[in-house]
Amino acid sequence: MEQLREEDQVSMTIENPEMLFSSDSEAESSNPRLEHNFRLFKTNGMIKLEENDKEHGLIKSGFITCMGPLAKEVEVVAIHKNSCSTILGKARLEAFRIFSEAVREKCNGNANIKYAWFGSSKEEICKIISHGFSRTTEAKSGECFGIGVYLYPANIDGVLSTVEDENGLRHMLLCRVILGNTEVIPAGSTQSQPTSDSEDFDSGVDNIVAPTRYTIWGSHMNSHIFPNFLLSFSFRLGNSSKINKVPLKGTPRIKFPDLLRALSQFLHPSRMALISKYYEDFQRNKITKLVLVRKLRQIAGDTSLKAVMKLYPYK
Repeated sequence: MEQLREEDQVSMTIENPEMLFSSDSEAESSNPRLEHNFRLFKTNGMIKLEENDKEHGLIKSGFITCMGPLAKEVEVVAIHKNSCSTILGKARLEAFRIFSEAVREKCNGNANIKYAWFGSSKEEICKIISHGFSRTTEAKSGECFGIGVYLYPANIDGVLSTVEDENGLRHMLLCRVILGNTEVIPAGSTQSQPTSDSEDFDSGVDNIVAPTRYTIWGSHMNSHIFPNFLLSFSFRLGNSSKINKVPLKGTPRIKFPDLLRALSQFLHPSRMALISKYYEDFQRNKITKLVLVRKLRQIAGDTSLKAVMKLYPYK
């Protein structure tokens, strides 16, 4: 494997790149609920790292540090690693290696391989580790920067792409990504391939100097992206009895419809259904605005509300 250069390090430092594709043991969880939650991950070649494992510590530390003001609210529940032990897993790793070499040769010795985060629902994550990426989508938050698979150098930028599962957990893949030669994709673009089918470019970025997201075209999504790790985390909601007494200080005002649209990308559908019901009651004058706000904070939690308001560029 190629040596991990300093410029390749994203949100963490991994000293030994060989650790990305090998492991000696797997931790056994004592929590049946979590074992059930992670069963689909394990059956597709993902192995759970022990908390005292060096990789676990590096990834967890980097993830939490990159969460900035939300770091105190985050709890990393588990980290799984792609063991590449299945036939398909070995084939995908070999394909990634072959394309890495091809792009390196094409780009005069620099394939521009980076680490990047991908967040989604548990269901989609399971499909990806089982069958690979199957669809390209527009951004789930913010503006569209081309049609493709969106990955993020910093995990906090991809948090709003995650979806809370039935156990209150969210999941993000830490991937190796072959960027090759990048081109700037302007905001609002619906571009779905390199400019004019040019062989000069391999992927898109929102900013050539300091990119905050990568756009991998559909034709490259299963050759230029390789999931190495799967991190599962939750947001601590704190003491629910204090929710109605703690004001949301320092957060911008936002209209209810806009807030609900933002929360729909952040909360489990079961919670959103309940919030939507109370909002309909408010619109029909069955409950007051004060009651609606209280219900919203009880169901969503102040952590989720603050996260949405901080990560969305509302004014």
